[in-house]
Formats: sequence, C-alpha cells, structure tokens
Amino acid sequence: MVYRVVTDFEHYLDWNSDLKKIDVLERDAEGRPLEVEFRAAAFGRSTTYALHYDYSRAPEVLTWHQTSGDLTESLNGQYRFEPVPEGTRLTYDLEVELLVPIPAFVRSRAASRIQTQALRELKSQAERQQ
Repeated sequence: MVYRVVTDFEHYLDWNSDLKKIDVLERDAEGRPLEVEFRAAAFGRSTTYALHYDYSRAPEVLTWHQTSGDLTESLNGQYRFEPVPEGTRLTYDLEVELLVPIPAFVRSRAASRIQTQALRELKSQAERQQ
C-alpha cells in the first residue's frame, strides 16, 4: 500500500501540502513515471525541480536524483520499504544541496522538516487508502 502511494505521483497534490504542481515528463516501458517535475513551497518561496526515478530495486527501494532545479543543486534520495508485522516500515533518505550557500545547521533543519512533513502526510494518505 505505501509503495503504491509513493509511486502515484499524479495524486501527490491530494495529500502533500508543500506541492503546488506536478507534471510527469517521461515514463518507462512499464508506464511508471521516470522523470517528474515538481513545483513546491520551499524556504519561503516557490521552487521548481525535476527528479529522475530508478525502479531497478523496486519494490524494496525507490531512488531518485535531481535533473534540474532553480533553488537546489542536488536533491537526491531514496525510499526503502521493509515489511513488518504492523505493515510496512518506510525509511526516507534525502540529500539536499542548495545553489546558495547557507549554514549547515539551516540546511539540516530544512531537510529534516521536509522529511518529517512528507512522512507524516504520506502515512496519513496510506492509512486513508487501507
């Protein structure tokens, strides 16, 4: 269930409050989104970035790397899905490098906020779909 919510990019706007617009730019031979462009609220303004997804280890791991961005130099990460008796344990790793240098503690706080909010909203969406 959690994997399905994570890969259903067209419906992210239904549950992710930071996102303003999503466009699937490219799909693979199986119809899965490969390149997705996002417009999001970030750092007190809007940002646009595109991510390329790698399904080679799916459904256990879904990785991505940034292909373009107006505020971020890199936005790379992965979701790891682990079956547990209660359902699925999701681990979300994220690396963020901004184009403008900022103190490490600010960057760390921003990445933590992104992860915390995304996981909270993702969990709520997955629970609603059960």
